[in-house]
Amino acid sequence: MAFVRAPSPFLLVLVLALSIFAAITATTTIPQPISDHHRSAALNLFAPSHGSFPSLQDAYEALRVFEILGIEEKHRVSTDTCKVVLENLSSLSSSLKDLFYALKVNGILKCKVNGEVFEGIASRLKASISDASPLPDLYYSIGGLVLIKDQDSNVDVLLADATGTFQSIKAQSQSDGKWRYSSDKTESSAYAAGLAFEALAGVISLASSEIDQSKVNTVKHDILKLFDSIEKNDDGSFYFDGETVGGHEHQDSLSTTSSVVRGVTAFAAAVSGEINLPGDKTLGLAKFLLGIGVPGDAKDFFNQVESLAFLESKRQVPIQVNLLFKFVLQQYFFSFCFLFFSANVTLDLSCCRVTIPLILSLPETVYSLTTKGQLKVRVSTALGSAAPPLVVKLVRAFSSGAKDSSIIESKELQYDKRSGLHVLDGFTNNVDVGTYVFVFEIVLHDTHSKQVYATGGQIHMPIYVTGIIAVSNAEIGVLGDLGSVQTKKALDLAGNDVVSFSANHLQKLRFSFQLATPHGHVFKPHQAILKFRHEIKVEHVFVIGNVGKKFEITLDFLGLVEKLFYLSGKYDIELTVGDAAMENSFIRLLGHVKLDLPEAPEKAAQPPAPPVDPYSRYGPKTEITHLFRTPEKRPPQNLSITFLGLILLPFLGFLIGLLRLGVNLKNFPSSTVPAAFAMLFQLSIAAVLLLYVLFWLKLDLFTTLKTLGFLGAFLMFSGHRILSYLASTSTKLKSA
Repeated sequence: MAFVRAPSPFLLVLVLALSIFAAITATTTIPQPISDHHRSAALNLFAPSHGSFPSLQDAYEALRVFEILGIEEKHRVSTDTCKVVLENLSSLSSSLKDLFYALKVNGILKCKVNGEVFEGIASRLKASISDASPLPDLYYSIGGLVLIKDQDSNVDVLLADATGTFQSIKAQSQSDGKWRYSSDKTESSAYAAGLAFEALAGVISLASSEIDQSKVNTVKHDILKLFDSIEKNDDGSFYFDGETVGGHEHQDSLSTTSSVVRGVTAFAAAVSGEINLPGDKTLGLAKFLLGIGVPGDAKDFFNQVESLAFLESKRQVPIQVNLLFKFVLQQYFFSFCFLFFSANVTLDLSCCRVTIPLILSLPETVYSLTTKGQLKVRVSTALGSAAPPLVVKLVRAFSSGAKDSSIIESKELQYDKRSGLHVLDGFTNNVDVGTYVFVFEIVLHDTHSKQVYATGGQIHMPIYVTGIIAVSNAEIGVLGDLGSVQTKKALDLAGNDVVSFSANHLQKLRFSFQLATPHGHVFKPHQAILKFRHEIKVEHVFVIGNVGKKFEITLDFLGLVEKLFYLSGKYDIELTVGDAAMENSFIRLLGHVKLDLPEAPEKAAQPPAPPVDPYSRYGPKTEITHLFRTPEKRPPQNLSITFLGLILLPFLGFLIGLLRLGVNLKNFPSSTVPAAFAMLFQLSIAAVLLLYVLFWLKLDLFTTLKTLGFLGAFLMFSGHRILSYLASTSTKLKSA
């Protein structure tokens, strides 16, 4: 028996549901190299803003992804993007990188570029190639010339000294197969090696005469040395670690691996003979690329998709080249995928060492004994094309817990022409609820197909079988202090029966039941929990163990009084049984027990606060009642009026003083402009006084200050003008 502090009921149900769902779905998804998920993600990641892209590199990456995935988006961006392409190709100030990506984009969009423009760019690119050029500049220059060669065959792009250029690039290689960016940099990287391999492939295609085969063989040896330093994960995937070299920006593992894949495939397509890469490492590279899933970053997405496209593309290579670059792509436990090849379209494939992979996949990996579903297998090429005539055999099937004991051996699946699936018409009685591994094998019908297609040998697939679990012999009862049964009741867990008991701290409670699979075998679920819930919402969880066929728990209340916080009263009893393979997992109220426990000692632990319902904060709040303070008693009205009169007395004195002094308007200006300023001065004073009155009656301080600032400035301006005029007039009169 185990005791656990219980979470809230809501969290318990949620955790149970999520654990069952995750256990079934976590390993049953069979990813495809290119899927609709990739297409949907591409439309979101590479959608142009207002029909244009931030840079030509971004434009190329988006268009290349759309091209690989078969997404028709070129018509939406071709006009604006072609305009940028033509501007960069026609400009003498464009960098080598901009020219390179402008040519890349033009190769996809087919913009209308004048042949003279190509000739000017070719001359500039050839002039930029020198022994002292850093590797990125050589990469962009040579790559640009190769692109011009593909887009306009009339332009002379051949290198006069291809051997010298080849040697200058090769001079930056290191003994471990990595490359330096330039001769003045001591650090090397695998990412730079990928650029170098692609640049060397370009030199070979641009050479006016054949490159010395010994130099080519040296580069092949460098490739093998580079693969000796490859990193390995525990799942068997291989990758090239990211690095920061020579002050360049950091390249992560995906970018570095993608650079090597592009470089090696480009070099392999340009030379004769084979590059004998170890099969486990090329397979591991494929696992690494597929293990990324659907990247959420545009750059990662492009690197993943283009790397797969480079390896999958059907390059047209003459038979005398004798090129065979093999790359096997396999996803752990799910599919055997991707053997990429190249061959001349005029060749009979039966005479060549070129094989097309056949992918075996399962539309579903969870099967129910209740619905008696069929096991369905799909076989197609890496790109989803129809497979040749073949037979799918189930070699053997075994339980994941008993690999040496087969439950099915040597069964042939039936082919359904309408759906294109291979079907197993139901399971044998040996297949019960649980987890199994099915071993399949693809057998081709004719000899010709065996020479053309690769089947991948035996393929292991996980299969999950579910069913309805029978719950029987459920009993609950109260035992005495010596173990004697005082009360016992049978329960029908499939119904709605509830029981009620009373017990004290000297007694025990025993609960037992049995679980059986559809074929009558003992079933042990992932979760079997008995929960006690007190009236004040304090919960306690007990894990139910099993002895043989029976699941049983005995609760000794004497030993649990401290765990129960000495809380007497009514406890609800709830049973939870759940498993990933159990179709009828349940949470059921069994009844309640009324416990009479002793009084808690003085220093006993207090029960925790009742759990807060997470949804309670969204309900109505308690009404807040506020009592305002009673207003203070005001003075009599007569006293207030008397005080107001006293305040007005100074103003009356001011008016009397004006009359006594004989105020007149003799000095008021008679000229139009001074008179106008005099009137404005008087009105400004009146406005300020009026503003004070409004402040007293209704205006707030901030509004009053803002208005006063405007009126004060106007008052000073008009007052200065009129007072200056009066002073000037007075001076003239005195001088006269």
